[in-house]
Amino acid sequence: MSHPIVAITGASGSCYAVRLLEALIASELEPYVVVSPAGRQVMAVELGSGDLKDHVGSAGWREEDVRDLTSPLASGSFQTSGMVILPCSTGTLGSVAHGISSNLIHRAAEVCLKERRPLIVVPRETPLSQITLQNMLTLAQAGVHVVPASPGFYHNPQKISDLVDFVVGRVLDLMKIPHELSKRWTGLPVVEHDLAD
Repeated sequence: MSHPIVAITGASGSCYAVRLLEALIASELEPYVVVSPAGRQVMAVELGSGDLKDHVGSAGWREEDVRDLTSPLASGSFQTSGMVILPCSTGTLGSVAHGISSNLIHRAAEVCLKERRPLIVVPRETPLSQITLQNMLTLAQAGVHVVPASPGFYHNPQKISDLVDFVVGRVLDLMKIPHELSKRWTGLPVVEHDLAD
Protein backbone atom coordinates (compact mmCIF):
# COMPACT_ATOMS: atom_id res chain seq x y z
CA MET A 1 0.00 0.00 0.00
CA SER A 2 1.39 3.41 -0.91
CA HIS A 3 0.26 7.02 -0.89
CA PRO A 4 -2.65 6.82 1.54
CA ILE A 5 -4.63 10.02 2.13
CA VAL A 6 -4.92 11.31 5.70
CA ALA A 7 -7.46 14.04 6.42
CA ILE A 8 -7.50 15.92 9.71
CA THR A 9 -10.72 17.72 10.65
CA GLY A 10 -11.95 19.80 13.57
CA ALA A 11 -12.82 17.10 16.06
CA SER A 12 -10.72 16.63 19.18
CA GLY A 13 -7.96 14.06 18.83
CA SER A 14 -5.13 15.66 16.84
CA CYS A 15 -2.71 13.33 18.63
CA TYR A 16 -4.26 10.37 16.77
CA ALA A 17 -3.53 11.99 13.40
CA VAL A 18 0.05 12.84 14.33
CA ARG A 19 0.71 9.29 15.53
CA LEU A 20 -0.80 7.79 12.38
CA LEU A 21 1.35 10.04 10.20
CA GLU A 22 4.46 9.10 12.16
CA ALA A 23 3.73 5.43 11.49
CA LEU A 24 3.00 5.96 7.79
CA ILE A 25 6.10 8.09 7.28
CA ALA A 26 8.23 5.51 9.11
CA SER A 27 6.82 2.86 6.75
CA GLU A 28 7.85 5.06 3.78
CA LEU A 29 4.29 5.21 2.42
CA GLU A 30 4.45 8.96 1.61
CA PRO A 31 0.94 9.96 2.71
CA TYR A 32 -0.97 12.85 1.20
CA VAL A 33 -2.39 15.04 3.96
CA VAL A 34 -5.31 17.46 3.96
CA VAL A 35 -6.07 19.56 7.04
CA SER A 36 -9.28 21.56 7.45
CA PRO A 37 -9.14 25.07 8.97
CA ALA A 38 -10.95 23.78 12.07
CA GLY A 39 -8.54 20.84 12.21
CA ARG A 40 -5.65 23.28 12.28
CA GLN A 41 -7.31 25.28 15.08
CA VAL A 42 -7.93 22.20 17.21
CA MET A 43 -4.37 21.01 16.62
CA ALA A 44 -3.04 24.35 17.86
CA VAL A 45 -5.12 24.09 21.04
CA GLU A 46 -4.29 20.44 21.74
CA LEU A 47 -0.67 20.24 20.59
CA GLY A 48 0.57 23.84 20.79
CA SER A 49 0.86 24.44 17.04
CA GLY A 50 -1.50 24.20 14.09
CA ASP A 51 1.40 23.59 11.71
CA LEU A 52 1.73 19.84 11.10
CA LYS A 53 5.43 20.24 10.27
CA ASP A 54 6.02 21.11 13.93
CA HIS A 55 4.78 17.65 14.89
CA VAL A 56 5.96 15.27 12.14
CA GLY A 57 8.72 17.19 10.38
CA SER A 58 8.65 18.14 6.71
CA ALA A 59 9.88 14.96 4.99
CA GLY A 60 8.06 11.83 3.88
CA TRP A 61 4.61 13.34 3.29
CA ARG A 62 2.86 15.90 1.11
CA GLU A 63 0.16 18.38 2.08
CA GLU A 64 -2.69 19.36 -0.21
CA ASP A 65 -4.75 22.54 0.26
CA VAL A 66 -8.23 21.75 1.57
CA ARG A 67 -9.67 24.41 -0.79
CA ASP A 68 -8.01 23.02 -3.93
CA LEU A 69 -10.56 20.95 -5.83
CA THR A 70 -8.08 20.71 -8.72
CA SER A 71 -5.76 18.60 -6.52
CA PRO A 72 -4.92 15.13 -7.86
CA LEU A 73 -6.84 13.74 -4.86
CA ALA A 74 -10.07 15.07 -6.40
CA SER A 75 -9.85 12.68 -9.36
CA GLY A 76 -10.45 8.97 -9.49
CA SER A 77 -7.78 8.68 -12.18
CA PHE A 78 -5.14 9.52 -9.57
CA GLN A 79 -4.15 6.32 -7.79
CA THR A 80 -4.12 6.24 -3.99
CA SER A 81 -4.43 3.33 -1.60
CA GLY A 82 -7.40 4.77 0.25
CA MET A 83 -8.15 7.40 2.87
CA VAL A 84 -8.39 7.89 6.62
CA ILE A 85 -10.25 10.83 8.15
CA LEU A 86 -8.82 11.14 11.65
CA PRO A 87 -10.18 12.71 13.69
CA CYS A 88 -13.44 12.96 11.77
CA SER A 89 -15.81 15.72 12.85
CA THR A 90 -19.54 15.05 12.76
CA GLY A 91 -19.86 17.77 10.12
CA THR A 92 -17.39 15.97 7.86
CA LEU A 93 -19.10 12.65 8.63
CA GLY A 94 -22.43 14.11 7.50
CA SER A 95 -20.99 15.66 4.35
CA VAL A 96 -19.33 12.40 3.28
CA ALA A 97 -22.43 10.36 4.11
CA HIS A 98 -24.56 12.58 1.87
CA GLY A 99 -22.12 13.22 -0.97
CA ILE A 100 -21.63 16.92 -0.26
CA SER A 101 -18.21 17.83 -1.65
CA SER A 102 -17.57 21.38 -0.53
CA ASN A 103 -13.83 20.91 0.09
CA LEU A 104 -11.00 18.54 -0.84
CA ILE A 105 -11.56 16.28 2.18
CA HIS A 106 -15.16 15.64 1.17
CA ARG A 107 -14.24 15.20 -2.50
CA ALA A 108 -11.33 12.82 -1.82
CA ALA A 109 -13.65 10.71 0.35
CA GLU A 110 -16.26 10.72 -2.41
CA VAL A 111 -13.59 9.55 -4.87
CA CYS A 112 -12.67 6.68 -2.55
CA LEU A 113 -16.33 5.66 -2.37
CA LYS A 114 -16.94 5.79 -6.10
CA GLU A 115 -13.67 4.00 -6.89
CA ARG A 116 -14.33 1.46 -4.10
CA ARG A 117 -11.07 2.26 -2.36
CA PRO A 118 -10.74 1.81 1.40
CA LEU A 119 -12.19 4.66 3.44
CA ILE A 120 -11.83 4.81 7.23
CA VAL A 121 -13.47 7.47 9.40
CA VAL A 122 -12.49 7.92 13.03
CA PRO A 123 -15.10 10.03 14.83
CA ARG A 124 -14.33 11.35 18.31
CA GLU A 125 -17.58 12.65 19.68
CA THR A 126 -19.77 11.71 22.61
CA PRO A 127 -22.66 11.39 23.14
CA LEU A 128 -23.82 10.66 19.60
CA SER A 129 -27.02 12.15 18.22
CA GLN A 130 -29.51 10.11 16.23
CA ILE A 131 -28.45 12.03 13.11
CA THR A 132 -24.78 11.18 13.62
CA LEU A 133 -25.61 7.52 14.27
CA GLN A 134 -27.69 7.45 11.08
CA ASN A 135 -24.80 9.00 9.13
CA MET A 136 -22.45 6.35 10.53
CA LEU A 137 -24.88 3.64 9.44
CA THR A 138 -25.13 5.16 5.96
CA LEU A 139 -21.34 5.13 5.64
CA ALA A 140 -21.03 1.59 7.01
CA GLN A 141 -23.63 0.39 4.50
CA ALA A 142 -21.50 1.98 1.75
CA GLY A 143 -18.49 -0.07 2.88
CA VAL A 144 -16.75 2.56 5.00
CA HIS A 145 -14.95 1.44 8.16
CA VAL A 146 -16.32 3.51 11.05
CA VAL A 147 -13.75 3.36 13.87
CA PRO A 148 -14.76 5.44 16.89
CA ALA A 149 -11.73 6.65 18.84
CA SER A 150 -12.54 4.31 21.74
CA PRO A 151 -9.39 2.70 23.13
CA GLY A 152 -9.44 -0.65 24.89
CA PHE A 153 -7.85 -1.25 28.27
CA TYR A 154 -6.98 -4.96 28.22
CA HIS A 155 -3.41 -4.08 27.22
CA ASN A 156 -2.95 -2.35 30.60
CA PRO A 157 -2.14 1.17 29.33
CA GLN A 158 0.26 3.15 31.50
CA LYS A 159 0.17 6.52 29.73
CA ILE A 160 -1.96 8.48 27.28
CA SER A 161 0.27 7.50 24.37
CA ASP A 162 -0.65 3.84 25.00
CA LEU A 163 -4.32 4.73 24.45
CA VAL A 164 -3.48 6.71 21.31
CA ASP A 165 -1.43 3.80 19.96
CA PHE A 166 -4.32 1.40 20.55
CA VAL A 167 -6.67 3.38 18.31
CA VAL A 168 -4.03 4.11 15.67
CA GLY A 169 -3.07 0.44 15.68
CA ARG A 170 -6.65 -0.53 14.82
CA VAL A 171 -6.59 1.94 11.92
CA LEU A 172 -3.29 0.51 10.67
CA ASP A 173 -4.77 -2.99 10.88
CA LEU A 174 -7.62 -1.93 8.59
CA MET A 175 -5.05 -0.39 6.23
CA LYS A 176 -3.21 -3.74 6.31
CA ILE A 177 -0.02 -2.05 7.48
CA PRO A 178 2.13 -4.09 9.91
CA HIS A 179 2.86 -2.42 13.24
CA GLU A 180 3.75 -3.07 16.85
CA LEU A 181 1.96 -0.12 18.42
CA SER A 182 -0.08 -2.11 20.92
CA LYS A 183 -0.44 -5.57 22.37
CA ARG A 184 -2.94 -7.85 20.68
CA TRP A 185 -5.59 -9.79 22.57
CA THR A 186 -4.46 -13.37 23.15
CA GLY A 187 -7.20 -14.53 25.49
CA LEU A 188 -7.62 -14.46 29.24
CA PRO A 189 -4.72 -15.62 31.39
CA VAL A 190 -5.08 -19.05 32.93
CA VAL A 191 -5.97 -18.76 36.60
CA GLU A 192 -5.34 -21.66 38.96
CA HIS A 193 -8.24 -22.38 41.33
CA ASP A 194 -8.08 -24.31 44.58
CA LEU A 195 -10.76 -26.98 44.28
CA ALA A 196 -11.32 -26.79 48.04
CA ASP A 197 -12.65 -23.26 47.72
